[in-house]
Amino acid sequence: MQSESRINMIPQQLPAYQQQAEEVLAAFGSQLEVGLTTEEAQARLAQYGPNELQAEQPVPAWRKFLAQFQDVLVILLLIATAVSVGLWFYERDSALPYEGIVIFTIVVLNAFLGYFQEARAERAVAALRAMSATTAHVVRDGKRQEIPVALVVPGDIIVVEAGDTIPADARLLQVVALRTAEATLTGESQPTAKYIAPLQGEAGVADRRNMLFSGTAVTYGRGRAVVIATNMQTEIGKIAGLLQRTLSEETPLQLQLARTGKLLGIMVLVIVAIVVATILLVERVTEFHAIIDVLILGVALAVAAVPEGLPAIITAVLAIGVQRMAQRNAIVRKLPAVETLGSATVIASDKTGTLTKNEMTVRSIITASGRVDISGSGYALDGVLHQNNRPIASAPLQAEVTRTLRAAALANDATLQEQAGNSTIAGDPTEGALIVAARKAGLIESVLNERVVRIGELPFSPERKRMSVVVSDAVRMDRLLVCIKGAPDVLILRCSHELVGETVFPLTDERVAEIRASTEQLTGEALRTLGVAYRSLAPEAHEAGIEPDDAIEQDLVFLGLVGMIDPPRIEVQQAIQRARSAGIRTIMITGDHPKTASAIAVELGIQQQQRAISGTELEAMDNHQLNEVVRTSAVYARVNPEQKLRIVQALQRNGEIVAMTGDGVNDAPALKTADIGIAMGISGTDVSKEAADMVLTDDNFASIVAAVEQGRAIYANIQKFLRFLLSSNIGEVLTMFFGVVLADVIGLRAMGSDSTAVVLPLLAAQILWINLVTDGPPALALGLDPADTDVMVRPPRDQRLGVITNQMWAGIVLVAVNMAIGTLAVLDASLPGGLIASDNGSLPYARTMAFTTLIFFQLFNVFNARSDTYSAFEGLFQNRWLWAALILSLVLQLLVIYVPFLQVAFATVPLTMSDWLVVVGVSSSVLWLRELSKVLVRSINRMPPILRQIVE
Repeated sequence: MQSESRINMIPQQLPAYQQQAEEVLAAFGSQLEVGLTTEEAQARLAQYGPNELQAEQPVPAWRKFLAQFQDVLVILLLIATAVSVGLWFYERDSALPYEGIVIFTIVVLNAFLGYFQEARAERAVAALRAMSATTAHVVRDGKRQEIPVALVVPGDIIVVEAGDTIPADARLLQVVALRTAEATLTGESQPTAKYIAPLQGEAGVADRRNMLFSGTAVTYGRGRAVVIATNMQTEIGKIAGLLQRTLSEETPLQLQLARTGKLLGIMVLVIVAIVVATILLVERVTEFHAIIDVLILGVALAVAAVPEGLPAIITAVLAIGVQRMAQRNAIVRKLPAVETLGSATVIASDKTGTLTKNEMTVRSIITASGRVDISGSGYALDGVLHQNNRPIASAPLQAEVTRTLRAAALANDATLQEQAGNSTIAGDPTEGALIVAARKAGLIESVLNERVVRIGELPFSPERKRMSVVVSDAVRMDRLLVCIKGAPDVLILRCSHELVGETVFPLTDERVAEIRASTEQLTGEALRTLGVAYRSLAPEAHEAGIEPDDAIEQDLVFLGLVGMIDPPRIEVQQAIQRARSAGIRTIMITGDHPKTASAIAVELGIQQQQRAISGTELEAMDNHQLNEVVRTSAVYARVNPEQKLRIVQALQRNGEIVAMTGDGVNDAPALKTADIGIAMGISGTDVSKEAADMVLTDDNFASIVAAVEQGRAIYANIQKFLRFLLSSNIGEVLTMFFGVVLADVIGLRAMGSDSTAVVLPLLAAQILWINLVTDGPPALALGLDPADTDVMVRPPRDQRLGVITNQMWAGIVLVAVNMAIGTLAVLDASLPGGLIASDNGSLPYARTMAFTTLIFFQLFNVFNARSDTYSAFEGLFQNRWLWAALILSLVLQLLVIYVPFLQVAFATVPLTMSDWLVVVGVSSSVLWLRELSKVLVRSINRMPPILRQIVE
């Protein structure tokens, strides 16, 4: 029967919510008490696939590797090298085509480096899916089992209860006071009551009360249901499918680097073309083999000069940033988002769970004899009851508070769980707060449950705004109580008496007015209020059996008011202040009450006065009015997802870079629209996570600010290696260009007078080696530099400025010219003739000296590149990876100079100690010159603004 059920589908013209529960169960070949067999579940898993949202298809490793050779310059270099090797096969003018072999080897090594950097980034991003793995309870083979959500299949019987996340779309079969929170899917803020009866006619998702939906949560009660849809066939899966087809805009960094890369590429190619043309004209090259050598040199110079490795290095640096951020409770799904967050000017945050703990806490209780406050925060039990910061001295007040908390704990479905000294709540946060308050008052939950037996209940609903339970006393069997909690304005109308001490008195109009005034007082303190009452039933009611109905919620005895709040996170106030110091404005966007939202905002320092813009006010504004409002307003309350999207768009129209938090499906458009969307890892849905750029594993605002700091540090590190790469690469180009132009002056042309070969300052293989040794490990190590101490006191950078500023360009040009002059001077001094007289010297020796000097110039330049302002000696030893990279580069260069077969490959000769003194002395000049320029920059920065503008 079950094998056939895999092809039985509910007719499209009659959806599951319109059919009887038994009919749906039969259509899927399942049974309520037995569920599917293990074999049938495995067969359906093979048919329908895992119960998870589809991810992008992975790219095969071989395609990733071949993608490293897609650069046009690399292709040209390989073609030219192949032609050179082909000529060697034809002419056989040397033992081996060493230069061609070396060039090919270096290109392949670069490809492997890029491949492994990208693979590392992908592994960091994969942490998101591992984080979101969950389990589900199903009935299989007649037994209740816990299985991974991915293994749930159509036809499974799922068992859900308060606190569970629903794993798939399902048709309800059994319910016991079941309510689910479906705001993540429908936008409905209040929990939805569920029942079994079929619906008549078409109904929207929000109205399908006999259905459960994947990604929503059970807030109350329990039930069983048969799964009718999994993975992308669920309602959330359909929305996720739409989002996957939505194209995301490129980040500011991507756009800036694209423009910068294109500009630099054009400049370098023009210069390289001039160098090649100059060589061909000055050297009067006519032989085909020589022409090929010159072309190889030109392409090699272009490959070395154009920072084609920049995307790979940026990817690696961002991936490292991802790992650092994961350690600070933030997982990044899209690597460029790290930088974007660092440029944010506004953080638009939700309140519940992000700025607050999402742990309701009872702060105050008001009864007939006065007010009692309760210390402590969240679900921790370390709090006490006090009156005006003193122990409760009034016996009547003590009795009233105890009775109030006892009734609230009985009219309650939450449970307190303690493990390793930590307390957590299973169930509704509001009910959990009442349990914790009762424990602080000395009322033990287990003792209460042993003393009373629940024999009936009337569940809470948005329409009723109250919950009642009927309990019998296990000690006094003749005692039957109704305990009720609910909205004070609703409850007070059903009360006829009030408890004063241990005595019940009639409830007068004056006391009703006072209770209402107390409610307003608590509300004004941003506390959510609940009323608590009870009623005794006649003993015969227990004997006859109780069927709870609305009639038992009359003639109640009012016990007291409970004021509670979701307390702010302790660390958030400091985080908001840090964000403000960094020039970032924090705004709160919440669906909560305006008074509560504004009070929390004042307590956290988001604003000075209690003022909130409501969703109703937003609805009445046009875009122009909203543009003006978002410039100054910091709190938005009772806001729906559409209004949240409008707020984000208005901020962006004002030129803000917006980071926005969200957790629901309906938040997905705003998360997608924001410059960086931040989803909640604990309370967020899969769809919100898919739409977001970053996921907070702890749902904590402080983690956002920590991520901002990391983002700024990463952007600064990107500027560091841009400063290093460009100054070094331009230095190479200038060295080659002026080495050819000034060949007569420096005595280089005389070395080729007896040969038909082209005489050049450096060989193509040497240039590519410099590119591999210095542009690789040291540049990557710069990306690991620790954050500057002042990174969170700088204002957000101006988005109109490029990633390379005018000040950076000045330093880059200064260093490049210094490199070219120093390298050519060493080349000249190593040759007979030229400006610097030398008695002896050979071309291989001179090239080795120039080759090594240029590498050492770039190694010293690493320290310069760490800042345009601060001295290279500040925090000199903070980055151990930088020193490791420099040592690696130095060792590799020593191997090229002293290992015989590498000497042949790179045309080098051994250097003496005096040679090394010359190399180090000349190349270190780039460090001392840059230190002098930084002293000048710091002096200018300390000038008054008017004088600074004149100087600049």
